[in-house]
Amino acid sequence: MTPPASDWTPIAEEAERAARVLHPEPNSLPRPDQRRVLTVANQKGGVGKTTSAVNLAAALAVHGLKTLVIDLDPQGNASTALNVDHRSGTPSIYDVLLGDLPLGEAMAVSEQSPNLFCVPATIDLAGAEIELVEVPSRESRLKEALTGEVVDQLGVDYVFIDCPPSLGLLTVNAMVAAREVLIPIQCEYYALEGLGQLLSNIELVQKHLNPGLSVSTILLTMYDGRTKLADQVTAEVRDHFGDVVLKTVIPRNVKVSEAPSYGQTVLAYDPGSRGAMSYVDAARELAERGSSNGSRRGTL
Repeated sequence: MTPPASDWTPIAEEAERAARVLHPEPNSLPRPDQRRVLTVANQKGGVGKTTSAVNLAAALAVHGLKTLVIDLDPQGNASTALNVDHRSGTPSIYDVLLGDLPLGEAMAVSEQSPNLFCVPATIDLAGAEIELVEVPSRESRLKEALTGEVVDQLGVDYVFIDCPPSLGLLTVNAMVAAREVLIPIQCEYYALEGLGQLLSNIELVQKHLNPGLSVSTILLTMYDGRTKLADQVTAEVRDHFGDVVLKTVIPRNVKVSEAPSYGQTVLAYDPGSRGAMSYVDAARELAERGSSNGSRRGTL
């Protein structure tokens, strides 16, 4: 409920925004027609890839959609943001990929929402690409793990696979396991650097390993409205990629940067912040595009 004009203060406004984020209306976001598996990829580091994966997942989970984050980056930053144990020896995606553990046994529930699950990454994952070289069907290990009954029994609506900032075997596994690629692009000068190589790799995976893969979503991140450059990059990306780009833009926001150091997503750390509200809006767009009642846009 919005406070009366006479009682308005910046703190009251932020509290009201936080309440809307943490206590959304029931069933305000549509369930997808079928489980959506999205690989969040960009080989360029520092573009908001992990941040976007965990905060989109958290926003969907708050709205009642069961969401799984698979941390496929040896740094384990997604696991940190979801406050899931990822010390060496913890059951993790490494054990799943090497065939030693079913996906369900490596899955943990994030304390931030009963609808938010995570398969963590430990430092052991750093050597996985070398170990997988001799493994049969090495590009399909994650896909095989995701087709298990455990994920079906959980009734997961969304799976976000957070990739490392590279185009190696782990990222290829993520693309083979998914039907959609979500690419975060920062609103800065080098935004499109290396993007051509990423799109070429996606085309190779489409051609040889996963014909159903497509780039369904591009999310603009780190937008600074004080600079002309941010507007120029935004316009250029929209002109080039069209409706694949979400209307919502994620602003540069200190709360988004601070949240992982507290083992939280920005929705848990400061739900009334601009960063949290932007990720909720982006999650709403994403959900509406995945529903038969929504406005699914084109793909690349």
